[in-house]
Amino acid sequence: MKFTCEKYLLQAACSIASRATASKSPIPALEGLLIKAGDKITVTGYDLKKGIYTGIEADIEQRGSIVVGARLFGEMIRRMPDGIVSVTVDDRDNVNIKCGKSEFNIIGMNPEDYPEMPQFDAVNNITLPQNILKSMINQTIFAVSGDDARPIYTGTLFEIDGEELTLVSVDGYRLAKRSEKLESSKLENCSFVVPGTTLSDVEKICADEDAPVSISVGAKHISFAIGETVIVSRRLEGEFLNYRRSIPDNFKYQLKVDKGEFMSVIDRVSLIVSERNTSPVRISFNDGSIDCLCVTPIGRAEDICTCEGSGEGLQIGFNDRYLKDALKAAAKDELLICINTPSSPCIIRAADGTENFTYMVLPVRLHA
Repeated sequence: MKFTCEKYLLQAACSIASRATASKSPIPALEGLLIKAGDKITVTGYDLKKGIYTGIEADIEQRGSIVVGARLFGEMIRRMPDGIVSVTVDDRDNVNIKCGKSEFNIIGMNPEDYPEMPQFDAVNNITLPQNILKSMINQTIFAVSGDDARPIYTGTLFEIDGEELTLVSVDGYRLAKRSEKLESSKLENCSFVVPGTTLSDVEKICADEDAPVSISVGAKHISFAIGETVIVSRRLEGEFLNYRRSIPDNFKYQLKVDKGEFMSVIDRVSLIVSERNTSPVRISFNDGSIDCLCVTPIGRAEDICTCEGSGEGLQIGFNDRYLKDALKAAAKDELLICINTPSSPCIIRAADGTENFTYMVLPVRLHA
């Protein structure tokens, strides 16, 4: 195998594909990148759960393939001077990499030892702009559970209902929901759960532009095609929470707040909260103001946020981080804080009535 290409193209391809390589594996090839020279150069990373492959243009003198250590090869390419990189592989899997005056010789691995990526027949296909999918993931992924005891909640629910796509993440303490209208109406209604680690990669690879992302859904796998890059992942199996039943429909109190001001207040009073000194933020919903108080062994912090409406002095305790995550993800400057009782969930929505995002945060029990 022998090819030459621009260094920045090969570096970018290795960086993207390396997201799917295994950090440690009993199969050494899974810690590497599969580089194939065909009609173009394809760089693949695969850890048996998730695979990423991406293509780049190159001058290919001799076709072939090789597996190289992802970390070492990626660092070599990154540290080489800018310019044209030449990669040559001989019959004994010895790899020569040249760029300018820099040259490396490393031992590769037999590509026949590299597991094949899963092939699947798509039963449904969705296409939407990259910037829309990127924002939808960004506004829901923070609520994905990190607890492997409940694997289904370590992913995000994708639900297609008519012309609408909804993403829902839940971790037992909070819920994040984001909806978007789809341009195509010729879609079958379906739902599937995508691992949070896969969505994190999709979000990073998507650009802030309206170029399309094609999502192909199979019986056990799902793929995201983003330009020259394809991410293939297993779907998570299990019964996801019925989020429609979990979100209250009616509220006794609805208070309108400025997102920036409320975030700043929560941020200030939670300064005295740490891993050692944990304590909920005690929030009093009064007439025209939301009073926030936090007390820990190291001190006491108080602040007030102005609002429109009254909660008649209702007091609720919240985990400061969960509240800040929801406020940060909210895509509007003016929000509605919807509450009922000290023990019922708090719902955060857009004040202008648009229903494309909803956040639910469960309260924390307060001690007298």
